[in-house]
Amino acid sequence: MKREESIDYNIKAAWHAISRMYNQQAVQYGITTSIGFVLLNINTKEGTPATKIAPLMGLESRSLTRMLKSMEEKGFIYKKPDAEDKRSVRIYLTELGVEKKEISRKTVKAFNEAVFNKISPEKLEVFFDVILQINQLIDDKEIYSAIDLKQ
Repeated sequence: MKREESIDYNIKAAWHAISRMYNQQAVQYGITTSIGFVLLNINTKEGTPATKIAPLMGLESRSLTRMLKSMEEKGFIYKKPDAEDKRSVRIYLTELGVEKKEISRKTVKAFNEAVFNKISPEKLEVFFDVILQINQLIDDKEIYSAIDLKQ
């Protein structure tokens, strides 16, 4: 099988192209794609528990810890103990963080609108159905159950 014919290659290639496009926009505003996605996952009014952000983004908590430290140093976020559970820390957006989140939101929205305007609803419905099924296969760990990899 040629790599261009494999599902994983095409998903990865598309994501890298999207990520490059987002980074080209983000760099103009002093952020990265990763920072933009973190900002989008922080509740603007109530903050978000630090432990909830990594799972929302499909990241390991170690990666997020470094990113949150960097974002705090840049003045995008601040941390406060949770009002109900003092052992937990909530992440809040600063005014600058809210501005950068809005830029991220507009960038993602513009990309989605461009795709929705260019690709028919029927094709997008199939796309979302296929992606959902791929994710379910992975989550259900069915991918390799029907294949003997030792042959």
